Amino acid sequence: MAKIVRVAGPLVEADGMRGYRMHEVVKVGDEALIGEIIRLEKDIASIQVYEETSGLKPGEPVEGTGRTLSVELGPGILRSIYDGIQRPLDLIQTKSGEYIARGISVPSIDHSKKWKFKPVVKEGDSLVSGDIIGEVQETKIITHKVMVPYGLKGTVENIDDGTFTLDDTVCILKDDSKEHRLQMMHYWPVRKPRPIAEKLDSSVPLVSGQRVFDMFFPIAKGGTAAIPGGFGTGKTVSQHQLAKWVDAEIIIYVGCGERGNEMTEVLEEFPHLKDPKSKLPLMERTCLIANTSNMPVAAREASVYTGITLAEYYRDMGYHTALMADSTSRWAEAMREISGRLEEMPGEEGYPAYLASRLAQFYERTGRVVCLGSDGRIGSTTAIGAVSPPGGDFSEPVTQNTLRVTQVFWALDAKLADRRHFPSINWLTSYSLYSENLKEWFSENVSKEWMSLKNRAMTLLQKESELKEIVQLVGPDALPDRERIILDVSRMLREDFLQQNAFHDVDTFCPLDKQYRMLKVILHFYDRAIVALEGGMEPEEIVALSIVDEIAKMKYIDNDKFTEESEKILTNIDKQLVSNKDGG
Repeated sequence: MAKIVRVAGPLVEADGMRGYRMHEVVKVGDEALIGEIIRLEKDIASIQVYEETSGLKPGEPVEGTGRTLSVELGPGILRSIYDGIQRPLDLIQTKSGEYIARGISVPSIDHSKKWKFKPVVKEGDSLVSGDIIGEVQETKIITHKVMVPYGLKGTVENIDDGTFTLDDTVCILKDDSKEHRLQMMHYWPVRKPRPIAEKLDSSVPLVSGQRVFDMFFPIAKGGTAAIPGGFGTGKTVSQHQLAKWVDAEIIIYVGCGERGNEMTEVLEEFPHLKDPKSKLPLMERTCLIANTSNMPVAAREASVYTGITLAEYYRDMGYHTALMADSTSRWAEAMREISGRLEEMPGEEGYPAYLASRLAQFYERTGRVVCLGSDGRIGSTTAIGAVSPPGGDFSEPVTQNTLRVTQVFWALDAKLADRRHFPSINWLTSYSLYSENLKEWFSENVSKEWMSLKNRAMTLLQKESELKEIVQLVGPDALPDRERIILDVSRMLREDFLQQNAFHDVDTFCPLDKQYRMLKVILHFYDRAIVALEGGMEPEEIVALSIVDEIAKMKYIDNDKFTEESEKILTNIDKQLVSNKDGG
């Protein structure tokens, strides 16, 4: 019989483990704590335990379950709040009170609840892996599609219409002499990517309604992005805004090792947030995974895999899903702690040598794909990971290794945050490698001028950065008039366009057409100001015009009225910026 021989924090070593396999889930000790085998050497297994190990002692038994760390996939995932290994926190609270009891075992999804199953295939139909056999109305806005599990195929021998629990057979598939009894639920190992038919190009943007993201540094559906930033720079608020407004149907939010009070805010706020499209609670299409910094460290490492597996599952139904991981630095720290206890050779700053490959494996599970099944449906999984570099140092290993695999870099800047400029994305150091791929989509769906306006605005902001260095030496009055106008227009771009108020009813979300028109107004002002300057107007006169205030307030104009109002502002620019040559 397998027994514990050594306990080192969350790492337990057990003897007599011959016949067990890597990543198998085991029950450790008299209290049957959940653990996972992460190393096997002869008869000795190293087990990372997902619960508090204080009180464990050598000689206590270890028992295998025969299954790798897996999640339950079926109706009932949405609206749930899980810990890092998919245990529902509300059920745990009901069973054990405010504190999670050790060794507690609760089902991930309610197996007693009955769901109305509506078949979409009939007897005699030939099905393959990934084909949809029926639908369940999981929440008011999401229809759960029950699929043929991977590796199974056959002809429908029997399919029922009615109300069933997750454990009831709803369909029988006959494959030659084999009979497959399908339920509405199946298991999937979290470390194994779910298979797809084909990966597609990243040519459709994930629209967030945040001007600095959509206009300057867009992310594609199925893309990857990193939001690194020091303490207080706005990572979590940015993640909240993205979770609320991105045009993905399913949101998986993973609070990975964040402070307990910060995660409590998320858990309290999310159920009250309204979904902007349906006006119903945002939780109707959201699943939260909470693993705070005071919870067992090993479960933190698992929480990210749990999240991406749930996102892939809904992607396979043909939905666009978005995973928010806040933050991957805490995940990396959990890896570092477990690696240290395993006495592995440390890499840079003590992180394990496999840090880069683990980050790459995680982010590579994203993508816009053709799902398995004969209908060719398209789904996507987008991963947006916050990174918390110590002291805001972007040269540290987690940030650097994340930048190697993610295509979008939204760099948060402590100086901008100190000036109350939010989102505090630094436009000079951030970048998006999707811009070129998305150019055609923006040109066809918003305006042919989209890219040219963006490039002109970025050029002005870069020029402003150069001029500021001169201004610090000689003052603004020493600059030529044309460059003083560049400084004024760049300030407009920063304050009136890039700065966005997450708590304002109108400004919290900015549609693409409004973003385009706002930028067009500011650049039209710049063009007319240069002409007026050449015609004899002074820079002071231009800045004092009433149109400058109109431009500053345009972000608060109701989205539905903005097209009409922007035309009026353009007309007023032409009226007020009249050069002396034009008769001014």
